Parts: sequence; structure tokens; C-alpha cells
Amino acid sequence: MDIGTSAIAAALIIPHAATEMASLRFQVGARTLWAIQRRLVRLSYTLDDVLIGTVPALPILPRDAQGYLVTSMPEALLPDLTALSGKSLLGSVRQRYTRYHIDLSAGAAAWLAGLSANARSGIRRKAKKLAAANGGLLDIRRYHDADAFAVFHPLARKVSATTYQEKLLESGLPDDGGSVRHLVSLAKQDRLRAWLLFLDGTPIAYLCCTAEHSALLYTHVGHDPAHDDLSPGAVLQVEALRDLFTEQDFARFDFTEGEGQHKRQFSTGGTACVDVVLLRRTLANRATLAALRTFDRTIAYAGRAATHAKLKRIADKIRR
Repeated sequence: MDIGTSAIAAALIIPHAATEMASLRFQVGARTLWAIQRRLVRLSYTLDDVLIGTVPALPILPRDAQGYLVTSMPEALLPDLTALSGKSLLGSVRQRYTRYHIDLSAGAAAWLAGLSANARSGIRRKAKKLAAANGGLLDIRRYHDADAFAVFHPLARKVSATTYQEKLLESGLPDDGGSVRHLVSLAKQDRLRAWLLFLDGTPIAYLCCTAEHSALLYTHVGHDPAHDDLSPGAVLQVEALRDLFTEQDFARFDFTEGEGQHKRQFSTGGTACVDVVLLRRTLANRATLAALRTFDRTIAYAGRAATHAKLKRIADKIRR
């Protein structure tokens, strides 16, 4: 896949762009074995961009940048992006996934009716079990303005420190000054919604969502794994959605990038998307993309091999 800068003139929309140091990761599941750093211009599709479905424009590449990282682009646009190609950039698809969302305009009753009978039963069962563990009541507290966020953040940080999102993915609720100030700023603009779920007065799950255009994003989420048996994350998600259906301030709930069972289960729609890395055509970058492709093929083969008894031991060694 060769992508050229001729795409600049032909495309119609420019997703949000920022230049950053990006890690091209060699990953097995959630575990990163090692990474190659490149300064890339990141172009991120919003949910509105995804649903419009227009080929992205590539801004002029700064001299200190090695290329572009286009995230959450509808997969259907790959041929169009390739058709716009020149010979100056090398391209590779890094991830494929469905970007799920919930249409909040239909209302809670219609959303619940659209779920499977098993999903509705699971929602009731999990909520009842958690309430029983908490003396018969669900203790869910809402934090939707700047003053409330000041109460929410330290409590949610305690939960975040226990989560796999923070320990494995480095994507817990941020606590650095710049990120916290940004979240406070969003709260002051009425562009933040946050919730905590408590058990015996102690927070065990949090959800912190930020607004982008007409959608509310699934931005920061986590629960204490010590309470996995109570499904606190799922219970909190459903109760937060009930709030949003009642509030009617947002058109959609955006599950953002990546997949998950709860996203598939709760969504009302989804778009097949890809993350694409585009690098300057240099020997070093050519070797980097070749190494990434070889590694990805090896891990994919190992995953298939895990289903074969004689090869399972090899696959387990690769995962470790």
C-alpha cells in the first residue's frame, strides 16, 4: 500500500491533527514486547467524521515528522486513499476494528427493546446482584460540573490505579497537571460527564466521558478487578446510559476505537474502521514496516496454532 501526499488536494475533510511521538508497538494481546518511536502527524476521525465517510486530507508533513498516523478511518475508504497515492510514503494497516456507537435519540425504552433477551436479562441480574451486595441499593454518584469533578478525580484515581487499563495499557484516568486541567476545562464548558459506583462507601468503578461535537465519548473507564464477580463496569455503564437518555444533550454515545463484548452488545450501530500508518520512504522506515508485518503474521499464526494441541506450547512461549 503506497500512499502519497497527492491526497492533500483531493480530499475534502481534515480530521483533528496533532504532531506527536508515537509508538509503533510489537504487541501480543495487551502486552507490548517492544516499540519503535516515530514522530508522526496523528489524524483522528471523530464519530461524525466516520459517519460522513470522507477521505482524509493530509496536511503538509513537517520536516521533523516521519509520517502520519490515521486512526479510526472507515475501512471502506482504503481504496480511495490508495487511489490518491503517489510514491513518497509507505503505508500499512496497523489495526482493524468496528467503531461502535449508541443512538441516544431513540430513548432508553427503544434501546433496551433492541437488545437481545439474554442481554436484558443479564442487565437485570447484574444490577440485582450488585445492589444485594450493597445492602439492597445501587450507589451511583454523578459528577457533571467542574466543582463535582474536583471530588470525582481523586476517588476515581484510586480505582484507576487497580485497573488493567492503567497497569497494562497505560491508559488509566490521567493525573498529570495538563490532562487534569483539560478535563476541568471541559467540565466548565459542560462537555464532561462522570460517574462513580460505590460498594459499602468505597468506589469500585468509574466512567469519565468527554464530549466531541454531537457525541459523548467513552474516554476513561475502569473498575477494581477485586470485584469482577459483581460486574461493576457493566452495571455502571447501563446506569450512565440511562442518565444520558434522560438528559438528551447528546445525539450519540461513542465507544471510540477498539472492540469489546459490551460494546457489541450495547451498541445500536458500528462502522468497520482501520488505523493506518504512513511513513516517509526511507530504508529505516521500510525495514520498520517489514518487521511489524512479519511480527504480526507470526503472532496471528501463533494464535491459530494455539488451537492445535501439538503447537500450543510454542504459542504459549511466544505469548510469554
